[in-house]
Amino acid sequence: MPKTEDSLKQSPESKETSPGGPNKYYRVLLWAIFAAVVTYLIARNISAFGNILLVALGFGAVVLVHEFGHFLVAKLSDVKVEAFSIGFPPALVGIQRTESGYRVRILPKFSEKEGASDNERLSFTIGKKARASETEYRIGVIPVGGFVKMLGQDDTGPVKSSDDPRSYANKPVSTRMAILAAGVTCNVISAMLIFVIVFLIGIKLTPAVVGAVEANSPAARAGLRSGDEIIEIDGKSEDLDFSNIQVAAALSDVNEPVRMKVRHEDGSEEELSIVAELFKGIPMRLFGVIPPKSLTIAKVTDEEKLYEETGLRPGDHIKSVNGIEVRNYWESKPLVWDSLVPELEVVAERKGPDDDTELVETRIGMEMLFARDYEVEFESELYHVCSMVPRLRVTAYSGMAEAARGGSILAKIGRKIGSLGKGIWCMVLSLCGKAPQRPEPPLRAGDVILVVGDVKNPTYVDMRAAVEKSEDEELEMEVLRTGEDGVEEELVVTVVPRRLRGSKRVQIGAALALDAERPIVGKTIAIEGGPAKLEIREGAMITAVEGVPVSNFYDIIREIRRYPGERITIDWRVDEQVAGSVALNVDPDLRGIHVKSFFAVNVPFDDLKRLYRADNSIEAVGMGYKKTIMFITQTYLTLRRLLGREVSPKSLIGPVGILAASYTIVAERPFVYYAYFLGLISACIAVVNFLPLPPLDGGLVVLLLIEKIKGSALSERTQGIFAYAGWVLIGAFFLYITFNDVVRTFFGGL
Repeated sequence: MPKTEDSLKQSPESKETSPGGPNKYYRVLLWAIFAAVVTYLIARNISAFGNILLVALGFGAVVLVHEFGHFLVAKLSDVKVEAFSIGFPPALVGIQRTESGYRVRILPKFSEKEGASDNERLSFTIGKKARASETEYRIGVIPVGGFVKMLGQDDTGPVKSSDDPRSYANKPVSTRMAILAAGVTCNVISAMLIFVIVFLIGIKLTPAVVGAVEANSPAARAGLRSGDEIIEIDGKSEDLDFSNIQVAAALSDVNEPVRMKVRHEDGSEEELSIVAELFKGIPMRLFGVIPPKSLTIAKVTDEEKLYEETGLRPGDHIKSVNGIEVRNYWESKPLVWDSLVPELEVVAERKGPDDDTELVETRIGMEMLFARDYEVEFESELYHVCSMVPRLRVTAYSGMAEAARGGSILAKIGRKIGSLGKGIWCMVLSLCGKAPQRPEPPLRAGDVILVVGDVKNPTYVDMRAAVEKSEDEELEMEVLRTGEDGVEEELVVTVVPRRLRGSKRVQIGAALALDAERPIVGKTIAIEGGPAKLEIREGAMITAVEGVPVSNFYDIIREIRRYPGERITIDWRVDEQVAGSVALNVDPDLRGIHVKSFFAVNVPFDDLKRLYRADNSIEAVGMGYKKTIMFITQTYLTLRRLLGREVSPKSLIGPVGILAASYTIVAERPFVYYAYFLGLISACIAVVNFLPLPPLDGGLVVLLLIEKIKGSALSERTQGIFAYAGWVLIGAFFLYITFNDVVRTFFGGL
């Protein structure tokens, strides 16, 4: 006899698998274990958890504002709202007011059936009896969006017909347009309000000041120089900061001149027109203007290491360099470049715990640059001392060239996993009391390069040629290395040059400088229009300049500087049998000394900042409005140029990148900077959500316009095709930029 429904409910088989049976308790136990693990991790990393929570709340607030716009106008239009969710399903928690009280659903099943009973979920009811609400408020697991679920409306498909007069589908086109536009409108309003609050509080931003200009850039050709302030861009002159310069360049059309008014340091003003250009490896047009730095030492993670290497601490403000008082960073740079001494004297002002100040004096080690940058191709571009080029010296060896070499992303991930495996193995050995054997790097900081391949005393140009020729092959090098006991020895090492992904250059992972500590000439070179090439043997040691003994290139430079416009003698020696001397006509302006210095250790100067704060509420509204319009325009034109292939999609960041940037800002900067960032995100979301592509709000508005013109809605089948096609496109693009975000964040870029 067939079982009745009642008998099915009471059968043993039914009890074992019923919603109220053991399965429910298993789920409760699993979630309890999960909650305990999460609680433990939070307790161990309370600071990081606080930052993550703040990021989640901020990002959720931006989404909340957008969805609240839809929700509010839908309620005012008497549309039945079934659900309001921050974050996408599955839901973490859902709350709905019922006649029995507030029903709370916690961590429901990933796949839920419509009409499922409370017994099929981990749920409970709290509070007093009240009038039931038709809307459930949810928090979703995926914190990158949200939605408002209205009767008759579904983002994943066509609008569904219904006999209910409160259905979204049964409302006039104008009402539905208002509901859709409300989300974007609220994002624009919230962005503006955020910026208004930010400018009422005050925020320090990088001003529109030229810190430096790239060589051969549009800015350099236009005559911009360090210390110039941009006071007007395309007719806009109020509250300009450095982002206005960057945006003006990025948003300009190809070959479109951007008009600027510049105030030079002497107070004079000049009008310029600059055409932005694409720079190698950067997917947007730029002027070649470098942001300004301050003379204040920035915060670092290891303050003691900074103090040991430089004698400086974060917050110290540089007052003089090499005995010369400096007012700003660009005044100090030439003093550093032209110092050409083994140690540079620096005086800084330091604040004490009671805000009292003291002057501290320190000396920082220096190195000599071999050329302007690593893109040198010809010997004439090398730095030299009256045609004499010292040998090359390794200042740092990263050994990252192989790890960062080209190949598929799977290969890169494989190398990361391999590196992780090695790290775990080393940890296991350490726990067992065995020190893991680490391979000795082929090069060390301080190594002097004697031979590369078959080239003795190579210049940087010689070394580049040898490295390029030996791509993915072993390359022998002979180096002079000073041991811990101070004894020098010549060693033969082997490196494998690799080509970095997306780069034309083959590298070995070594940072280089000139070996200024020894008075040995690697080679003398001929420079067109420069000093005459001195006839000195390669590898010779300079023993004296105008009779004064010298022990390094700093001594050589010092002695040459004593005789501007005069003829002097330079003595050199190769060995006991080979020696000689040459005459040098010293340039009156000492232009023959064509070499620059730089700090041998990293001296972290903070960015130059200026306080941007409104004097009153009306001014704050104006500043907030302009900033909102700027970011909206920037987002719109970026997307337009993306479609026109003028901007690479790799330059975009998605949810993972936004969350990573948010965490960095929250962890390292005052809260006002995070609020500023949220205003930017809110403005961007307004533009993206109004793109004419279903299921975005803009795409749905387009369908409503078609309905208005046509006189009737498109068929459900046609709407479904548009919706599903839109989801495929958006999903594919979302996965692409998320993939790029993950690679950038966790694998060091593409």
